[in-house]
Amino acid sequence: MITFRSGRISAIFEAFMATLIWASSFVFVKMLLSSIGPLTIAGLRYFLAFLVLVPFMINKKHAINGFSKNTWVHLTLIGLSAYTIGNGALFWGLKYLSATMTSFLMGISPLLILFGGVIFLKELPTRLQIVGLIISVVGNSMFFSSGLQPGEPLGIAIVLVGLIAFTTFGLLSRGLARDNRASTVHLTGIPLGIGGGLLILFAIPLEGWPIFNQKMLLIVFWLAIINTAVAYILYNHALKTITALEMNVFLNLSPLGTVVLAWFFLGESLTLMKLLGIVTAIVGVTLVQMKRTDIITNDRSVEK
Repeated sequence: MITFRSGRISAIFEAFMATLIWASSFVFVKMLLSSIGPLTIAGLRYFLAFLVLVPFMINKKHAINGFSKNTWVHLTLIGLSAYTIGNGALFWGLKYLSATMTSFLMGISPLLILFGGVIFLKELPTRLQIVGLIISVVGNSMFFSSGLQPGEPLGIAIVLVGLIAFTTFGLLSRGLARDNRASTVHLTGIPLGIGGGLLILFAIPLEGWPIFNQKMLLIVFWLAIINTAVAYILYNHALKTITALEMNVFLNLSPLGTVVLAWFFLGESLTLMKLLGIVTAIVGVTLVQMKRTDIITNDRSVEK
């Protein structure tokens, strides 16, 4: 018998909402790239999100000065891997690649998370999850098959650096969330401040100070508040219940949404093969979100 464990439903819903929000990120960033440098966009987005979360971090019962040295090291590494390197590389890669191509490259992240989770977190996937992972990857390959174009080696290399950084981010975040060493708001806000602040320090000398119009300001603030502060709160809270592998396979839905939005707003193509890929990927994601009853019982001592 296959069942959802009590408490997993809300975590899956949070992961779905984060996925839905992040589906628009590449499209919004692509709209800004004609006027603002990629590192500047990323730095402003994440540091503004940090400022939004500061009042909530101050009011939390878990005081920041109560964190251990090891926790601070992990939070700093999360900020560097997720925001300074990971998202900085993705935004930079978007200068050379389409939103569709970048989303396809993001689809290999679950494979990296699978191996990293086994090695570093000792989270062995079930047979059902492995089948779901394979189906999900096949679906993404079908969906983005027409989006793979020769050339653009620099953009692909940059994005691959970002993917490796995101793998580190996923493993570190899961470790802190699972062990309850930091509240959700601190796990979200502190890395945003560290990673986003460093990006701004690098970006302004390299790309110059941006000149904004009203539309650009609206997009930047939307990315900071909704696509970052809100989405990462949902993401990190969901990680208290579901594994790093489950979360990242679930996020395979985000690239699918990105291509639909890119077709509508940026004129990128959407074919029948891509629609078939959507169905296949959803089947894979659904399988990964299920656990057998005996596995659920064994996991209760690990997943807090």
